[in-house]
Amino acid sequence: MYEGKSHTLFFRYAVPQMIGLLFNSVYTIVDGVFIGNRLGRDAMAAAAVAVPLIEILISLGIATASGAGVIIAFRLGQKETAAARKTFHTASWMTAAAGIMIAVAGNGFLRPLARLLGATPDILDQAAVYLWYMVTFAPFQLFSFLLGGMVRNDGRPRLAMSAMILGAASNIVLDYLFMYPLNLGIRGAAMATALGPVFSVLILLPHFLLKKGNLYFTRCLPCPEDFRQIVTYGFPSFIMEFTIGMITFLYNFAISHYGYGEIGLAAYLVIGYLVLILLTLFLGMAEGLQPVFSHLMAVGAKKRSRDLRRFATGIFLATGIVSYGLIALFAGDFFRIFSPDDPELVAFAQSRCMTYFCGFFLAGFNILMVSFWQSTACTRKALALSLSRSLLWPPVLMALLPLIFGREAVWICQSASEGVTACVAVGFLVTGRKEGG
Repeated sequence: MYEGKSHTLFFRYAVPQMIGLLFNSVYTIVDGVFIGNRLGRDAMAAAAVAVPLIEILISLGIATASGAGVIIAFRLGQKETAAARKTFHTASWMTAAAGIMIAVAGNGFLRPLARLLGATPDILDQAAVYLWYMVTFAPFQLFSFLLGGMVRNDGRPRLAMSAMILGAASNIVLDYLFMYPLNLGIRGAAMATALGPVFSVLILLPHFLLKKGNLYFTRCLPCPEDFRQIVTYGFPSFIMEFTIGMITFLYNFAISHYGYGEIGLAAYLVIGYLVLILLTLFLGMAEGLQPVFSHLMAVGAKKRSRDLRRFATGIFLATGIVSYGLIALFAGDFFRIFSPDDPELVAFAQSRCMTYFCGFFLAGFNILMVSFWQSTACTRKALALSLSRSLLWPPVLMALLPLIFGREAVWICQSASEGVTACVAVGFLVTGRKEGG
């Protein structure tokens, strides 16, 4: 299952997850296309308010799947199948509890949540409607990522990819149905996005219910020690994915604070779709490699692990550089898909995006290193790198750079933080070599 050279393992595991997660991102992007064309700028701004929450839900799902995946891959590598199955059950209990709590709390504080996420008075009602569907269907969003991660660690990466693709396809069909023939407005867009993960879960469940692999459902209570290890190993992944939601929240706040208004929020929404695509490429490849790195650690194949990491580094950096070139050539055309009748918005977004993405080719390297160190139980390095690119440098740079260089400097802050974080990662690698790691 994990035999072959670096490029074979990369294309067997990283590429299917990248494709699946990329299609999963269509959930949000297709909403933007339909909302922009059907409902206009204010509705796009209202949808932008929900993006941080969606990313937080994805963060929780991926963190639980990654944390459990590290443990499960190691135990399966050591032929401890029963223990791996027990970890799967603990992760399932955790996901169910988190989903129910989010649904209950979110519905209890819906409008305050919308204000907290950046909704202005003009778009508060629409933002609250969109958020209702996100919090109510949160358990399905969480389980779609958990179960996808589990089938990937159970040796079926293509099934995880298929579930994400079919979930995204259902979202496209439902977006059109709800927003055009049924004319449900932003409620229809939110409903389509909320139902996508439901279809993904239905596709993944038979693997576990019909016992098609090592992992399946039995009567088993959660294990406190497994809970602790899942949180420990999964936390770097949570921070890594949470970066998207956290940065969106910070930018929404900064855009309002520096007086860009609704056009700034709407422009950052469409720029955010490009961010989502680019980071999805990196996150998908990194998540796909997690079972491989964990298995190689379990069997003591350090040289193969290093070779795979080096091969992946080249792929990640090349992907980032090519993506920046494509953004330079086609960003304007991409933005016009969302707002064909709003040239002011398109021009505003296009004028900021090149600055915003100038350092994003380093994001892939940072994400790969977080995944590598997490998968090989170097949790402190993974956590330090995750925190550097999300909670440490972005808010510091957003606070300082606009004060020094003017408000336009806010658009370069995320790329600058990726650059600083890449320096930290290289420092860890050099230190590890000197220590023989």
